Amino acid sequence: MEKILIVDDHNIIRSGVKIMFTGELSRFSFDEAADGDTAMNFIEQNNYSMIILDINMPGMSAQQIVQNTLALYPDSKILIFSMNAENIFAKPFLKMGAKGYIRKDEAADEIRKAIMTVLSNKRYISRELSENFAGELLVKQTDNPFDKLSPKQSEITRFLIEGKGLNEICHKLNLHSSTISTQKTRIFQKLNVKNVVDLYALAKMHMVIAH
Repeated sequence: MEKILIVDDHNIIRSGVKIMFTGELSRFSFDEAADGDTAMNFIEQNNYSMIILDINMPGMSAQQIVQNTLALYPDSKILIFSMNAENIFAKPFLKMGAKGYIRKDEAADEIRKAIMTVLSNKRYISRELSENFAGELLVKQTDNPFDKLSPKQSEITRFLIEGKGLNEICHKLNLHSSTISTQKTRIFQKLNVKNVVDLYALAKMHMVIAH
């Protein structure tokens, strides 16, 4: 029997995906992994028909999993299934070789479409992402968004990634809290992230921090 691997640290997500396809994918069995290390152990032992992969989870990073999987099985069908912003994270994963990227908060029909598209060995790209890619053809952009930051903003970003609060950053840089707060807002705008969780994931993606 063919197998699909679902990699997500939330049991409700893994169960939901299986329930969604109980009838349509009856010819498949499902393996589940709640962290990156377990996922990689499964992948080393099985050439899965499809891998549905979250970004934020314990253990080995999603980036490493994609790279290692494609090194073992170059034709692997990998769908990134995440709450992280599509316009920030989809492009790097697609360039690495993932077949598609879908957000968890999309409508069930769209999630089903993404999974079935990738399973049929086609690339899934949402309409919004397609328009985003088309826009990039008109504007020259750096592949690493962190290159947009000033040296001071890069320093503040490093402290934010390390989990330091605004008061601690103020003390370390000898700057007023309003200055740090303003810079934090500008950093988030430049990187197009909404919170520190997305900032941390983006930094891992572009190897600004170690995996």
